[in-house]
Amino acid sequence: MREHAVVIAGGGPTGLMLAAELTLAGVDVVVVERRTSQELESSRSGGLHSRTIEVLDQRGVAERFVSAGEMHPSVGYAYISLDISDFPTRHNYILALWQSHFERILAEWVDDLGVRILRGSEVVGCTQDDTGVDVELAGDTPIRARYFVGCDGGRSVVRKAAGIDFVGLDASTSWMIAEVEMDDEPEFGFRRDSAGQHAIGRREDDEPIRLVLTERTVEHSGAPTIDELREALLGIYGTDFGLRRADWISRFSDMTRQAVAYRNGRVLLAGDAAHVHPPQGGQGLNIGVQDAVNLGWKLAQVVDRTSPPTLLDTYHPERHPVGARVLHNTAAQVALGGPDDRHQALRETMAELLAMDEPRRRFAGMMSGLDVHYDLGEGHPLLGRRMPDLDIVSADGPTRVFELMHDARGVLLNLGAAGSLDASPWVDRVRALDATFDGTWELPILGGVEAPAAVLVRPDGYVAWVGDGTDAGLSEALTTWFGSRP
Repeated sequence: MREHAVVIAGGGPTGLMLAAELTLAGVDVVVVERRTSQELESSRSGGLHSRTIEVLDQRGVAERFVSAGEMHPSVGYAYISLDISDFPTRHNYILALWQSHFERILAEWVDDLGVRILRGSEVVGCTQDDTGVDVELAGDTPIRARYFVGCDGGRSVVRKAAGIDFVGLDASTSWMIAEVEMDDEPEFGFRRDSAGQHAIGRREDDEPIRLVLTERTVEHSGAPTIDELREALLGIYGTDFGLRRADWISRFSDMTRQAVAYRNGRVLLAGDAAHVHPPQGGQGLNIGVQDAVNLGWKLAQVVDRTSPPTLLDTYHPERHPVGARVLHNTAAQVALGGPDDRHQALRETMAELLAMDEPRRRFAGMMSGLDVHYDLGEGHPLLGRRMPDLDIVSADGPTRVFELMHDARGVLLNLGAAGSLDASPWVDRVRALDATFDGTWELPILGGVEAPAAVLVRPDGYVAWVGDGTDAGLSEALTTWFGSRP
């Protein structure tokens, strides 16, 4: 039986990002993907939020995606626009980029890294024991992994095989979505009626027209047809605008579910396999990628035995609350989009509140992913939050913090007395650097914070220790996150 350190089920955005993280850490990984190519039948997700672009920047590949997309200065909450152009990040925008393009560019990077992908292969089950997981493939020889990660979507075979419950809310609303060609100029923009809100639009004149229509019933059997799409258009607009072709048609609902555990032994979940929710706010792909970046370095250190398996116990308590909050805010957004006058009044009230600066910053920080705070205990406001991408100067000259993280290692940044901190026992896992920074420290939502003397930054970009001019607690933090002294 073929053996690998890590096998990933699913070659979508989450699986590819996780494979990249593991490969950067030198871990043997293989991705099992049922599609024979990276092409999607639809464009799917429409953009990248600030924090996702930041993590790509941490790996030195953000420009590949930014150059292919279009920057917009606002995020959306229940179709209410929230400006983030004043946020303290180099990426204070949402990047309009269809998932089909995002996956293509991500796959090119993964290919550059040499990741092995078993295309046209499908996971149908798994069983685990004390030393690994046997992964069953349809019509092929099983493969074995020390750890197995399900990134195989909302209907995850891996989650079911691991016996992990998927709890939440059943659908109350259904939408039909499609990319089409029409003979007549359609009514671009939003329309609201007794069923809910509908939209017709496109980004470029040479792109297909994209429709999102709220359906009048929730229960459906089978895939939607062009006749159903035409009937829905007639019911909403009184015309089908000369609908002549649909490149693809699909349905989605506001079903909301989350795995009760992101790990069962040697089997872990990430992305849609761990959480599904309606697409309001465009958060799904983004938190999946961020799941992968949280998990990748931890799993790599456990696989190469620099850290104990207990390091993986931090994955669920850090990422499950993030997923739960997305489920909560998308449910609220669906409620705000209700078709009746009472819901409309509530939405108008929310729009008025979100026009105020503090609520705007709070909600925009949530939607962009810039406000994520892992509970790492009491201390400096930076502790457990994303490290700002500061312009610093070291003995080697000027650089940015994110440039220090391209190899997915930890960073000990000493901004105090040169040579006052020692991380040499962890030199193979943590890059230590004496540097200076001339500027203010500012975090999204919180604003300005006291300048620290030093910070220990995890490979995922979150601060694990903040120094006060001494090395108090540094050795303990290095041991917790990067293993015992060799």
